Amino acid sequence: MKTSLDGGIGLSFRSSRTPGARSAARPPAAGFNRGQVVRQSRWRQVCSAASGLGASPVDQNGLPVATGSQAPSGSEDVGEGMVKFGFPKGSLQKSTEDLFGRAGFRLKISERSYFPQIDDDQLWLLLLRSQEISRFVEDGVLDAGICGHDWIVENGSDVVEVCELQYSKATSSPARWVLAVEENSDVQTVKDLEGQIVASELVKTTERFFKDRGVNIKVEYSWGATEVKARIPGIGGIVDITETGSSLKANKLRIIDTILSSTTRLVANKSAWEDKVKRQKIEDLAVLLQGAILGRRKVGLKMNLPTSKLDAISSILPSALSPTVSTLVDCEYVAVEVVVEERAARSIITECRRCGASGILTYSLNTIVPDLDLARS
Repeated sequence: MKTSLDGGIGLSFRSSRTPGARSAARPPAAGFNRGQVVRQSRWRQVCSAASGLGASPVDQNGLPVATGSQAPSGSEDVGEGMVKFGFPKGSLQKSTEDLFGRAGFRLKISERSYFPQIDDDQLWLLLLRSQEISRFVEDGVLDAGICGHDWIVENGSDVVEVCELQYSKATSSPARWVLAVEENSDVQTVKDLEGQIVASELVKTTERFFKDRGVNIKVEYSWGATEVKARIPGIGGIVDITETGSSLKANKLRIIDTILSSTTRLVANKSAWEDKVKRQKIEDLAVLLQGAILGRRKVGLKMNLPTSKLDAISSILPSALSPTVSTLVDCEYVAVEVVVEERAARSIITECRRCGASGILTYSLNTIVPDLDLARS
């Protein structure tokens, strides 16, 4: 999202799958209706399964009804104006939980429930694979959600991409879907795979990639352990997702080309985006999550120093505008405050100390509110 862009950063579809999960990832056969009725049916299957595991029951339309301790604060079910939000399950889940925590939300996710609890009575959360979220958002089953850009492309989902969220399971770098072969393979270019089989979870995107290059291949859907399939006789190569490339190297694979780069996205249903109340909540969430991302690996740095040393200190302190300077009771001294990269703080502290700074301290940050250019309809 691996992250997808499990993107992001790298979605990894490695756990065991139910038949429903397959339909969410594998392209439908000819004549299969992928419209709203089918997806509403899938939604009812998910919610019914959740109910069978001891989670919230579903109503006559197959929609989950939150009850008891699982209900959002101040609500016994999905109330009017609440934002139904798809929370990514799988390899992105833990990093997304951490992101929400840094943004100021308190989450509780039970291992046997599809319905996370959150201390916000305007949000109703549902755990779903990132592969499915853009589809449910497009159809209005969900108002918004977090998923990888790769699955928006793969599903052809018509959604509002509110903003990019540059975080993932392992790094903040984009995840890449790459075409790879065995190290000792004779394949050197994409064209060398003419007439062969390629294994991938990202079937449609892979087919488009080869078609655009005039190469005729057959794409077989991979249910997992995709790296291993590159060593199976009869399979020419694989398309798999990677953030660092370490897994591919460990499996002695060689990258031929990049199919798609992907990061995590906050997406919204078009109708929900036109709803004033829901749009404001989605935009607020975007600001808080982006702020939490910007706040990672940064610290506040504060110190006192002689006024005469202010110019010297200012020249070594990074800042978007200029350091914050406050006068002290003793007019010969000032307090200086700035936000810096955590790793850079070490060298800055010692330089400032040599310049005569005292009372130096650092403090952790949760969010840095960004100036966001959100999607506009």
